Amino acid sequence: MLNVRPQDAVTEADTSAVSPPPVPLGGEVGVDEAEAALVEHYPRLVRIAYLVLPPTLGRNRRVLTAHAIAQRSLPRGRGAVSGGAAVPRARRPAGSADPGYAFVRDRVLRQALEAGLPLRRLARPRRAQLPPLLPHIWGLRVFPRSGGADELALDQRLSALDGPARAAYVLRGLERLPDTQVRDVLAAAGAADPDAALAEADAVPGGKKAAALLGSPEFDPCSLQVRPTDLMRRRQHAKAGLVAVAALAVCGALLGLPGDGWGADAAAPLYARNPAAEAALDPDRLTRAEPGAWQHSTRRDFSVWPARGPLVGDRGLLRRALAVWARPGATVQVSATPGTPSGPPMGPPHLLFAGEVDAAKVVLLHDGLRVARYAEPRDGSPGAALDFARTDGADTASAAALVVARAGADVRYLTAPWVRQASVRDLLAPAAPPRPLPRDADGLTAPLPSPAQARVCRAWHTLEAVEADGAVRVLTDLGELTPARLTFGPPAAPQDATGPAARASWARTACSLAGVRAHGVRSVNAWEYARQKLPEANGTAAWLCTRAETWRGGGGRVMAQFHPPADRPGAPGTVVARAEDAPSCGVREPRALAGVLWKSQAGQWYVLAAGSGQFASLTVSGGATGESAGRVLAVRAREGTRAELNGRLADGTRVSPLH
Repeated sequence: MLNVRPQDAVTEADTSAVSPPPVPLGGEVGVDEAEAALVEHYPRLVRIAYLVLPPTLGRNRRVLTAHAIAQRSLPRGRGAVSGGAAVPRARRPAGSADPGYAFVRDRVLRQALEAGLPLRRLARPRRAQLPPLLPHIWGLRVFPRSGGADELALDQRLSALDGPARAAYVLRGLERLPDTQVRDVLAAAGAADPDAALAEADAVPGGKKAAALLGSPEFDPCSLQVRPTDLMRRRQHAKAGLVAVAALAVCGALLGLPGDGWGADAAAPLYARNPAAEAALDPDRLTRAEPGAWQHSTRRDFSVWPARGPLVGDRGLLRRALAVWARPGATVQVSATPGTPSGPPMGPPHLLFAGEVDAAKVVLLHDGLRVARYAEPRDGSPGAALDFARTDGADTASAAALVVARAGADVRYLTAPWVRQASVRDLLAPAAPPRPLPRDADGLTAPLPSPAQARVCRAWHTLEAVEADGAVRVLTDLGELTPARLTFGPPAAPQDATGPAARASWARTACSLAGVRAHGVRSVNAWEYARQKLPEANGTAAWLCTRAETWRGGGGRVMAQFHPPADRPGAPGTVVARAEDAPSCGVREPRALAGVLWKSQAGQWYVLAAGSGQFASLTVSGGATGESAGRVLAVRAREGTRAELNGRLADGTRVSPLH
């Protein structure tokens, strides 16, 4: 079906950090109004509760408690009062936020502050001070996605504040309330001294830049990662007697069997020591490649990267990195690209880098299947992050760089030893020359803007890496350890996106890459499969098929785009079709067919369609009817027309368009 709007190509913004619109206030808030506010702003209310709750609860319990608080913030009695059941509204000045939202937010703040109060002897505990009954997840730990060093530093600073001061900081930075309203909201939520809370919040360094981090994924309890709990440790003592009885019963049954009894391949007991597992935790057994190994090796990938960085001899840091990889504790922030296992290494991994980067100490390790990044605060404060990315089957192009650190909107790469020069190019400005990107002696680049952190697509900065043999790789950050390679051309023979035609096409395609962030993408190819002269002499349009391949093989994403003439090089094209796990535009099925409803400059609507070179004819039916003896088609239509498109190959095979 064809009914495509140009705005489909626009990147969606994260609405969780947008303040509710101001509306006039009345005297009461209906229960239905409060419920509507809770449903509409639920991610924001849960984020507020998560930020205000005491950090001593731990990340898993903070997430569950924040959701429980938000869900308990509605007033009771819906069934007892018909129609417009009402609850009293707190006093607020005119022009403040939506009254239903403000009412629910006050209840969320009150419960979050109560959760931080100490339990008193002979005093009945408040509901927020007790662990949540619901929601609850057995056998799993949940926590938000990992952020960068700035988010980690802000979390540590907020941990040092008391509950009212954290609430004041959140109301200022996330809700953007003036101090007068912050005092009123804190007083309504039960804070004893709002002025003292504001003064304590003033002491948090960073100003507006730090407050802006409150909207980052680090503090989003609605976008979660999941890991199993330590079942063995949790059950070891409680079920020791039961395990012993069960073991005796099994032994007796086996010894009573006829024949030899025990099998020849009996497993070792659970407490047996494994030499390979122990070797993987020894920093002295880490694999290290020689500095010039890549020059004479038959393969050129991460296995021939030399160990670089000023801390490659810091045994304490390396030991901590290996121990956390093998057994990440509850306070470690763990993330992995889709399809990447996060278990311990099977043997001593390969050391790629160890050094201080911005506010963290970073270690990069490779075990043949994955790259692991360990980071801990540079000042020795508690907290660590562990990130995984799948890299099996890497080659010279896909092993050209790794992400070492993120700081705010910037990213820093470690380039491969065969990269002799690095520069930065904005894809949305194809005619602008690249600017040099400084690197140190270890190949660590200076910070460059990361499109993975941007909410609005005004620029798309890529890394251009010139290799020793003269090849130029175009790499982009999509929020993972491994940057994605950008190519241009037919699926059977794509080339690096360095030529004028490739830059012109990618200038109008780059913003659509936001749809494949954090998806485990290895490479993205843009293929201009057709050009079409538009009716009424409106110029020539290009049809592109963009395919994102993943490291795991499956889960590839395909987008068909329509590029009409534009008044500027970076004007985004229109995404007219999307598909996931489809073979179209790939090596297995190197063909494409798509259509769009288009309006000419004179105001006439048309159904336009184009197919790749294998198509001999196209047919459209339904709201518009027509056919063409070729691989492009233009049929008059009306606004809002929905039509069916089909094509036939040279051998007569009927093929449907990309959906």
